[in-house]
Amino acid sequence: REMVLAVNLGGAVIPSCISIYLLIHAQNPIRMGLATALVSYVMYRLARPVPGMGIAVPLFIPPIVAALAALVFNTQWAAPTAYVAGTLGTLIGADILHLDQIKQLQAPVASIGGAGTFDGIFLTGVLAVLLAW
Repeated sequence: REMVLAVNLGGAVIPSCISIYLLIHAQNPIRMGLATALVSYVMYRLARPVPGMGIAVPLFIPPIVAALAALVFNTQWAAPTAYVAGTLGTLIGADILHLDQIKQLQAPVASIGGAGTFDGIFLTGVLAVLLAW
């Protein structure tokens, strides 16, 4: 059996491009990296493969963790840090680090930034910035 691994444009590519832009123009990218690492770890621990759906994360946890990490690690640039940590942290922790569990999904197509994590990434982009602001 074959499985196609897709990369979602709205759930992975666009948020990653915005995050990389913010990271390049950051006053202190190391602090953004630390916040991203924390969010990645939390998302890795909480994300679960759901057969037929993908990798699912609790809906409000990514933006809350990202906002708190941004306020702890990079107070002066909290909103951009929350966005970067939330989007990249969710993609890395939930999708990338769970690639070995994709076979359990029993689906013909698996998507990075797809259904299960798209909500978390989209909400993180909006709510983490609002919470950190």
